[in-house]
Amino acid sequence: MTSILDVRRYPEAREQFRWDALWQLVDGNRERLNLAHECVDRHVGKGTALRIQFADGRREAHDFGALADWSSRFANVLESEGIARGDRVAIMLEPSLAFYGAVFGTAKRGAIAVPLFTLFGPEGLALRIDDCQPRMLLVEQDTARWRARFPDVMVVSVDQLGERLRAASPRYTPSTAPDDLALYQYTSGTTRALPEAVRHTHRSVVTLMVAALYGVGLQAGDRYFCPSSPAWGHGLWHGTVAPLALGIAVGSYSGKFRPDRIVEALDAFHVTNLAAAPTVYRMLREAGVSGRQRFAPEKLSFTGEPMDGKTWDFVEHTFGRKPCSMYGSTEVGVIIVNYPGFDGYEVRRGALGKAAPGWEVAAIGDAGPLPPGQLGEIAVRRRGEWFRVKDRGYVDEDGYFFHAGRSDDVIISGGWTMSALEIEQALLAHPDVREAAVIGVPDELRGQIPKACVVAPGKGAEFARELQEFVKDRLSKHEYPRAIAILAELPKTPAGKIDRKTLRERER
Repeated sequence: MTSILDVRRYPEAREQFRWDALWQLVDGNRERLNLAHECVDRHVGKGTALRIQFADGRREAHDFGALADWSSRFANVLESEGIARGDRVAIMLEPSLAFYGAVFGTAKRGAIAVPLFTLFGPEGLALRIDDCQPRMLLVEQDTARWRARFPDVMVVSVDQLGERLRAASPRYTPSTAPDDLALYQYTSGTTRALPEAVRHTHRSVVTLMVAALYGVGLQAGDRYFCPSSPAWGHGLWHGTVAPLALGIAVGSYSGKFRPDRIVEALDAFHVTNLAAAPTVYRMLREAGVSGRQRFAPEKLSFTGEPMDGKTWDFVEHTFGRKPCSMYGSTEVGVIIVNYPGFDGYEVRRGALGKAAPGWEVAAIGDAGPLPPGQLGEIAVRRRGEWFRVKDRGYVDEDGYFFHAGRSDDVIISGGWTMSALEIEQALLAHPDVREAAVIGVPDELRGQIPKACVVAPGKGAEFARELQEFVKDRLSKHEYPRAIAILAELPKTPAGKIDRKTLRERER
């Protein structure tokens, strides 16, 4: 039987895909499955598992044997502490052998790993700790501070674990079922409106393979790098679980983001497959890396938000490859992809891509799927019903999907319906605009008006009028930002996306 790993042409990938075929990629079955075994233990002896670039310039590499050893020792420590199956273990560490070992050691134990962003302050951390109620919180240092804040939680530092890890057995046999919980993943919402953790089972390692194969284009021999923090969805699933499950080394970044360090990592690790947020590509563009890099990428992908035209052009010109969008939601996973590395597929500028194998995707209205070119809500068919992903968009006659902004980013001004995303894209086409976000704000005459918040270094208030005329010339005489604020920087979520919710709250 031909493995889906061997199918590298777009038409065949769509036609020959079967959900059952994903189970061929794992050791487990529908009765027994463990995420840590699939990502770590079964690959022992197959080479490097982790390549880590640190902000201070250091680099580390660890093989699957070292990761299996560390994670098994940690699982045994958890068991000795009485941490049972289903208990939560919060892990607030930067990417390191300890971070990955703790995540997979927790999964081996049958407990639930909860990766947490290292830059959380007391309030942000407390909201998540109060929500998930962990038995243990693993931190780098400063345990006294966190013990005082969370007296009911066992707070442990990596250094304090050292002696116990050395004394623990390097062997641990997991015993979990596909539907047992393995990971809690918090989204990057603001702490004022914290979403509940998204709960993922061990089965997620199977369904994730759609994104791994067709969204990121992972295949044997890739030198992979994803600088997104594994405390968030992209870095955790696409940056960590996806490559390891296929026996491909993680390439990660640890510490404060520096574009020059990213370029160093791409060169030193001989990266051929890069997956990053559009913000990362923009920062590389602003850092002037064009012409300085030596690595030769074969596949480039991004997710989280659309990529503006300037950055798209930079990526294609600098790296000689078109960036491939990958689109989905936390609830349903990846549903639209650009098939990086697949023959017979054309990546189109500005398109999200086409439906991923196994999914039926459409732009729908009140009566169901809409014809090509008509704007609706992007939806995926699940269990016989259309599930709306809360984004607006349309599909063209060739099956490519195009994003038209969040459903709540529609601005109705004086009876005109406007797209915040469309206005943002027009603003970003101006050579002096580095970043832009558009929100709807109240207006007595028009009900709402579009307000643009832009980052344009060296520009003052007089630049606003120039921008308004610039957008009018590109969109229409009515669809332009009637109010413009020029800011030093835009608020970001911890995952690096522009935080429009905070901009709306500031307006209120």
